[in-house]
Amino acid sequence: MNLEDYLPVLLFIMVGIGVGVAPQVLGRLIAPHKPDAAKLSPYECGFEAFEDARMKFDVRYYLVAILFILFDLETAFFFPWAVASRELGWQGFVAMMIFIVEFVIGFWYIWKKGALDWE
Repeated sequence: MNLEDYLPVLLFIMVGIGVGVAPQVLGRLIAPHKPDAAKLSPYECGFEAFEDARMKFDVRYYLVAILFILFDLETAFFFPWAVASRELGWQGFVAMMIFIVEFVIGFWYIWKKGALDWE
């Protein structure tokens, strides 16, 4: 076992840790910490952050978030398919067309159900 063989892997891990930790440390050291009413108010989720865990809340926020993640992940499949479309041939093309049809049917279904309507 030669340590020089693992040097690129160790370097990659150290750079990854540095990229993840350095901005957090710099943000904590440099950024001003002045909480006020606007910063501590509820945002995006629609309810206070520190209240009773058994309170009623609107699930529309979570529904939209889940739908966004679902369709965002599905669209991520288009990029590798576009890059490798020539190597996949007709079989890959037909498989992707089936995927696109299922994608459009799912989008049409949630649109007709009103899951994307915001009141």
